[in-house]
Amino acid sequence: MFELITQSSFNEIAALLVLAALTGGGGLLLRQPLIVSFIAVGLIAGPSVLDIVHSKEQIKLLSELGIAILLFLVGIKLDIKLIKSIGWVSVLTGLGQVAFTSIIGFLIGLMIGLDMTSSLYVAVALTFSSTIIIVKLLSDKREIDSLHGQIALGFLIVQDLVVVMAMIVLATIGIGSGHGGSGHSSVWQVAVSGVGLLLFVIVFIRYIANPLTGLLAKIPELLVIYAIAQAALFAAIGNMVGLGMEVGGLLAGVALASTPFRESIAARLAPLRDFLLLFFFIALGATLDLSLLGSHIYGAILFSLFVLIGNPLIVLAIMGVMGYRKRTAFLAGLTVAQISEFSLIFVAMGISLGHVSQDVLGLVTLVGIITIAVSTYMITYSHQLYAFFEPALGIFERQHTTREQNVEQGPSNHPHVVVFGLGRLGTAIATRLSEQGIRVLGVDFNPSATKHWGQLGLHTAYGDVTDAEFIAELPLGHAKWVVSTIPHHHTGVSFEDTRRTIVQLVETTRFSGKLAVVSHSKLETEELKRLGVSLVLEPFQDAAERATELLLDGLAEPSPTKGISP
Repeated sequence: MFELITQSSFNEIAALLVLAALTGGGGLLLRQPLIVSFIAVGLIAGPSVLDIVHSKEQIKLLSELGIAILLFLVGIKLDIKLIKSIGWVSVLTGLGQVAFTSIIGFLIGLMIGLDMTSSLYVAVALTFSSTIIIVKLLSDKREIDSLHGQIALGFLIVQDLVVVMAMIVLATIGIGSGHGGSGHSSVWQVAVSGVGLLLFVIVFIRYIANPLTGLLAKIPELLVIYAIAQAALFAAIGNMVGLGMEVGGLLAGVALASTPFRESIAARLAPLRDFLLLFFFIALGATLDLSLLGSHIYGAILFSLFVLIGNPLIVLAIMGVMGYRKRTAFLAGLTVAQISEFSLIFVAMGISLGHVSQDVLGLVTLVGIITIAVSTYMITYSHQLYAFFEPALGIFERQHTTREQNVEQGPSNHPHVVVFGLGRLGTAIATRLSEQGIRVLGVDFNPSATKHWGQLGLHTAYGDVTDAEFIAELPLGHAKWVVSTIPHHHTGVSFEDTRRTIVQLVETTRFSGKLAVVSHSKLETEELKRLGVSLVLEPFQDAAERATELLLDGLAEPSPTKGISP
């Protein structure tokens, strides 16, 4: 059967895609990110299991294009403004985590018998966390706009910048390899070419990017084709001048990062990136011998424990020193408890330069499989983990959390109404109550939302309403109403209703007023009433009833005559 599959490249690619779909389905049931399934596909299709990968040139071509697109999307997302908006916590935490992880990882590598070069490669590879996975998990949990989510995004960008620098250093170290001629002349040649390419990117950003993309955006499909072409072209140029395809692809993205269409381009290219990265992992799996990976189990477990436990502790310590609460630091720290696809690409570059052996790639691959698989569950159940470890985390929190004040806009000590959730509905309710002279306090864990409320002249408190400590600090004693406009979210494994948690926590405080909670279905309404909620708000039903009243009033009015006699 396998001989029939490998008779043509098309049959082989078709078989690999079917295998990827089946493996991805299994990963979905286990709630694993796609990258884990892709790595598994590579190992299964490789020589140690099915041995169906024989069109290596074609797969390598697709793999290289996938890497170029991946780096292009990293470049187009390099938003330095995000780091500025979060403050120095992103920069210091990101750089601190990279430094400590590199140093400790290097020492662990030496301890288990790796040579200095291999230890250095593995140590640097351990510092990269997967932006794709973290953004997906935080978005699913609706925590991407929370303080810890924004801080995590900030130091992920710092890590991306470190990736860029590391790859440039590797490209520089590899200058002259396999090209003939003296290394000295090659260094100058690549330096001049690199400066020339960088100057072109600057000129392109300044004078060409916006008008060109504005013209192409009239036909969205053409804009996407152009973006792919630019990624491939820059990658090819980078490869020709010695900078490497990775650096070239990244500069292609940077060249379009300032355009107003970057988000649209990134969104349209994301599925293509995922598709092409499949072939990178297939090519990776085709070079790995599973029988040899057993010799790396001890080292992989040791490095994995360091990434799963050590990296979050490093972030906890740094953010604690900077004055953040232990809860925020813990939730942000969990996001770096895995390595990324860049870790494998980085080590693969080292192999192509002859710096490290294939065994090192096998070791890092094992670490990737373990840490990505485990950290997915850690991030998914982050709040439960915090509740479990909270008693032991006091050492990471300063007495005064100066960086994270619960009350941001000086709310009244005796609000009449406290609103949880500062979205459109919460803001509309609070605005109308304030216009009637009612003192309102708004609560949300989205810094942008609380800032917006402050600009509207409304009192706000920043915090997570599922945090028992935070709820206990709120001035609920004299409030007549607590209104929760926060919807539930589905974790995918078990139904976690944030509103149920809110009801239970509010009951443990001095609050003696009434509770109003938003519902979006009849089933939810019945459940909330069983929990003892005084008023269940149904925005869609209430809006429909009001719209119906207005329509009926319109129908009841006499129709205007047109002045035409029958």
